[in-house]
Amino acid sequence: MDRNEVLLVGRLSAAAEEHALPSGDTVAKWRVIVRRRRHRRGAALTDSIPCVTFNPEVAAIVRALKPRDYIEVAGAFRCRVFGPSAAKIWRYEVEVSSAKPFEAELTDPATDPPSDFEGSVTALIPRQVAYLARAS
Repeated sequence: MDRNEVLLVGRLSAAAEEHALPSGDTVAKWRVIVRRRRHRRGAALTDSIPCVTFNPEVAAIVRALKPRDYIEVAGAFRCRVFGPSAAKIWRYEVEVSSAKPFEAELTDPATDPPSDFEGSVTALIPRQVAYLARAS
């Protein structure tokens, strides 16, 4: 069975922008900054992930947040194609179906495992891949 589900927890990069479409719908666009595992040289790398929604309730939640506030979004990964047939532009983004402010709690999974994963999402310190899967 195919599944297209995305859950992101990160920081809002800037205020959401809204654009009116020719159909009369409004699309809200913003980016979520998500940190990667620390690089070998100690520098923290980040990804800036584009997000969109056509849902006015979700857009209102994102508009209420300030840049650099933590946010949790859930949705689906989409590939959109724009432009004339001779010069297509491909864009990848997360089409968000729900969003909420997120209270960041950093825990160490080795010493303080989360007690309940079903009701909440906790930002975890990443474990080494070698610990999760043995190399042959």
